[in-house]
Amino acid sequence: MHHLIKDTEFEEILKVLFQIKGIHKKNISKLRNFIEAVCFILRAGCAWRLLPKEYGLSRSIHKRFKKWSDQNIWEALFKGVKKDPDMEYTMIDSTIVRAHACAAGYKKDSQKSEALGRSAGGFTTKIHALCDALGLPLKFILTPGQDSDITQAKLLTENIINMPLLADKGYDSDDFRTYLKNKNCSPVIPPKRNRLEQYEYDEFLYEDRNRIECFFGKTKHFRRVFARYEKQAKTFLSCLHFVGTLIWLR
Repeated sequence: MHHLIKDTEFEEILKVLFQIKGIHKKNISKLRNFIEAVCFILRAGCAWRLLPKEYGLSRSIHKRFKKWSDQNIWEALFKGVKKDPDMEYTMIDSTIVRAHACAAGYKKDSQKSEALGRSAGGFTTKIHALCDALGLPLKFILTPGQDSDITQAKLLTENIINMPLLADKGYDSDDFRTYLKNKNCSPVIPPKRNRLEQYEYDEFLYEDRNRIECFFGKTKHFRRVFARYEKQAKTFLSCLHFVGTLIWLR
């Protein structure tokens, strides 16, 4: 069977999984087959029932994926592969993804809690991300598509201290600038045109912010991220964590 995940990448995944309790790890072949099946679903964006038979019973694989999501195993895997991030500076940004109609209806009146909303792009979810200086992901937050970027800025950067932070004009607010300076972080954020007081910023360093844009571009090669099919925000976040894991292992 053709493997979507390289042997060296799977070895790194195994190292992390062997440190996590509650996972059946005796049959490495079956474990790899499961990981490969999830990778295929993320890449192809197809419904679980359309998973090729070579991967096994789609219902069983989906059930196991959901169980790992409930146990936060995908998040633990993501955190386990984040080795030696480049913390010369960090970057924050967001991107909107269209949600498929099947993503709605998990529970009555649950759209907001499941990070689903209506924006100019239609039925959407917004992905907020924090990246290191190389454009590798460090943290994700999901909100409904219409939510402003600035609403998640403090939560994204709560553990960031003593370094520059790169962000676009959407994060230009006096409150957030003060918050960063109190953490000894220098804001590399261009001011909005309608500001009465225009701030100076490191324009040369700001050019590196395109790395987080490139990261979002990489995530959208995985069609399960490009278009949200998951009803629960938790399972969609698990998809992001696994995609982040694969990007870290490249």
